[in-house]
Amino acid sequence: MAVQQVFPLSCVVQHYAWGKMGSNSEVARLLASSDPQARISEDKPYAELWMGSHPRGDAKILDNCISQKTLGQWIAKNQDCLGSKVKDTFNGKLPFLFKVLSVETALSIQAHPNKELAEKLHLQAPQHYPDANHKPEMAIALTSFQGLCGFRPIEEIVTFLTKVPEFRFLIGDNAATQLKKSMNSDSQSVASALQSCFSHLMKSEKKVVVEQLNLLVKRISQQVAAGNNMEDIYGELLLQLHQQYPGDIGCFAIYFLNLLALKPGEAMFLEANVPHAYLKGDCVECMACSDNTVRAGLTPKFIDVPTLCEMLSYIPSKDRLFLPTRSLEDPYLSIYDPPVPDFTVMRMEVPGSITEYKVLAVDSASIVLVVQGRVTASSPTVQTPIPLQRGGVLFIGANESVSLKLAAPDDLLMFRACCLL
Repeated sequence: MAVQQVFPLSCVVQHYAWGKMGSNSEVARLLASSDPQARISEDKPYAELWMGSHPRGDAKILDNCISQKTLGQWIAKNQDCLGSKVKDTFNGKLPFLFKVLSVETALSIQAHPNKELAEKLHLQAPQHYPDANHKPEMAIALTSFQGLCGFRPIEEIVTFLTKVPEFRFLIGDNAATQLKKSMNSDSQSVASALQSCFSHLMKSEKKVVVEQLNLLVKRISQQVAAGNNMEDIYGELLLQLHQQYPGDIGCFAIYFLNLLALKPGEAMFLEANVPHAYLKGDCVECMACSDNTVRAGLTPKFIDVPTLCEMLSYIPSKDRLFLPTRSLEDPYLSIYDPPVPDFTVMRMEVPGSITEYKVLAVDSASIVLVVQGRVTASSPTVQTPIPLQRGGVLFIGANESVSLKLAAPDDLLMFRACCLL
């Protein structure tokens, strides 16, 4: 008898302190919708839903006919379900971790090393860098989502150096002048001037940072109280971040990094060495399986300043939105295909008027999340069709053809993570 390659999962929730509380959290709402037994505690943060086989959050298999209890155990016994190329390339492991994030307070400003650097850091300091893998990530907004991503165009940073004297004080006149001069120069001079400015900020003495930040907070608060608009220097955001992380160097990073406001369905891709931070909102996220993070601020955790300043990609750019392509074979499918082999994310939006939808078969294991709508899933290896509703998560083995019957009249919105080598 053929091995059953399609089954529902019960996924692990992480209650990190930055998550949205109780039923304000999309993670909690998805959980409550998919599992009627789930009790949501309103005084607890629901930060992340992990859909995958990561050892710190291995999904449970919701099917008594399958002898393995978790997805990780099942994949170890059924490696062919990964797809032949995926199995060989990623040593019989699922190469990605799929998540939902619900962010209330800012996550630390961070960057992830490329493979080469990750191997070196892991050898030198395994307590801070737990594995030797790179960690590219993609975030796709479910609700309006705010984040910082990549260095701003130089002229914007130069404008802030003029408008925010406290920022300029920490950078110093020499580095600030060098940056302004580099504006008409080649990209190498720009990168070197930008690295110098950012390093000066990051290497500032804690006491001086706190003093300058207090001056800035006081100035913005007084102006706002007097009815003046301070949005040209992101007054409101600065006060908000300072309230969340008082005296933190990361508060000044908003003058270096692009502020992105994503609408539902819009995405950002974070390749290696790009500084970024999620500030607020709900998203689906997909990443390579790694826990390597080099932090830069908005955090009480270890900050490895020399590694950070050395590794960052000092390439200013305005356009950080990552655009999906429309599938040619499926009118309801958009594909977010980043320039890394580890993962691809698909968004399926099927109108309720369609009664049956065929999920594209791909040569990779995949994980599907239902965000909206109700369906029953059937496939050749499944005896009984599987009902799924909002918050439901389905594992699909490589090359399996799955057909979804829609429970009218709801439209269907689903996201799918897979690996298209």
